[in-house]
Amino acid sequence: MNANYIAGEWMGANGSVENINPSDCSDMIGEYAQASTEQTSIAVHAASQALGAWRETGPQARADMLERIGAELAARREELGTLLSREEGKTLAEGIGEVARAAAIFKFYAGEVFRIRGERMDSVRPGLAVEVTREPVGVIGIITPWNFPMAIPAWKIAPALAYGNCVIFKPAELVPGSAWALAEIISRAGLPAGVFNLVMGKGSVVGQAMLENPDVAAISFTGSEKVGRHVIATATARMAKVQVEMGGKNPLVVLDDAELDAAVDCALQGAFHSTGQRCTASSRLIVERGIHSRFVSRLVQRTQALRVGHALHAQTQIGPVVDASQLGQDLAYIQIGKDAGARLLCGGERLPLRHDGFYLQPALFADVVPEMRIAREEIFGPVACVLVADSYEHALALANDTPYGLSSGICTQSLKHATDFKRRAQAGMVMVNTPTAGVDYHVPFGGRKGSSYGSREQGSHAAEFFTTVKTSYTAS
Repeated sequence: MNANYIAGEWMGANGSVENINPSDCSDMIGEYAQASTEQTSIAVHAASQALGAWRETGPQARADMLERIGAELAARREELGTLLSREEGKTLAEGIGEVARAAAIFKFYAGEVFRIRGERMDSVRPGLAVEVTREPVGVIGIITPWNFPMAIPAWKIAPALAYGNCVIFKPAELVPGSAWALAEIISRAGLPAGVFNLVMGKGSVVGQAMLENPDVAAISFTGSEKVGRHVIATATARMAKVQVEMGGKNPLVVLDDAELDAAVDCALQGAFHSTGQRCTASSRLIVERGIHSRFVSRLVQRTQALRVGHALHAQTQIGPVVDASQLGQDLAYIQIGKDAGARLLCGGERLPLRHDGFYLQPALFADVVPEMRIAREEIFGPVACVLVADSYEHALALANDTPYGLSSGICTQSLKHATDFKRRAQAGMVMVNTPTAGVDYHVPFGGRKGSSYGSREQGSHAAEFFTTVKTSYTAS
């Protein structure tokens, strides 16, 4: 059984879970310990005890540790990418790419250690000098989802450590293998005992214990909107700092002047790659009337040609859905769309392949109106719907007609419309002639409305969450 990592030691537990390959349900990847409330408290205490010395550790030492983690991830990207794809279901190329991205994130924050800036200025009062500095927040609880089991933990853990905080890491229950592998690498990077802790287990047990513990100064969470709202309510009730990413119902607008093949590529990649299991996925395709029939016809052809199969097979373009529960949710939404009067153009059926896995043919709906549930609620699977727009202004209004605001895209050759869309789209990230899914690690990530709460993730903007500002006055 793969154990939790607490206070610098590998600690077993009374219970464990089996990690099953969604491409082949007969393939058990391993057994992973389930931490208890008591073990979570031990981890928090260890992190609290380690905080004083860690925050005083010099920047070179911290940078060297982060660099070692990044270097090992990069060197083992094929091995770890295979593990990631085996347990999460994304294609092998996507799994290897995600590990490489995690490596780059740790290396980036190894450099950010040296760029923690302050300010010095004169006071408005004579004889006083003012300094503005950034300090670690303290013990950070990190709760991550299953869809990016290496990249999202990396972009939370790396800045937390870079800025001098201690970490309690709770990964999603479906992907303990990637989390354990990352923790094992971190455990050998030279961090003092207690600075980093891995506590695998149920959100209702481990996550709740982190939310309620007064020694956890901040919580960074990525997951569903329902759980995210609970995280916000519970943590802010005791004045903890909170950063929450919850999802999206992202629009891709296709105007009449769009280059057809490029627009279809954007839609196909954004909607269906990574099996549509991305919070930035293009689940609403808003197409201007003049190009609508040609766009839909081409997209149906391309969607039907997608090769669904075992995540580790070279020919596979779309892997399985992550588990039976998610597959059931996807199929339920497909039926909801049909019942509401939407027209299923292709896909939407479970595929009986050679391996017993959770395979779903990507589904595309037409005749969709904004009031339908499939156009308003996040499905989190390979399901997309097409809405018709009468003009650019109508398309923009449809794009903004959502309770979410994470990513928003447009395909057009008009500089006027592209510029206007970047300004008026109600989203934290805007994409022009590129898929809504796919972001860089050195720039801010986050949304508006129901998608995000708190400061942005990634890049130098991560300092806003992982540090606190102090203003000091000194009399001359």
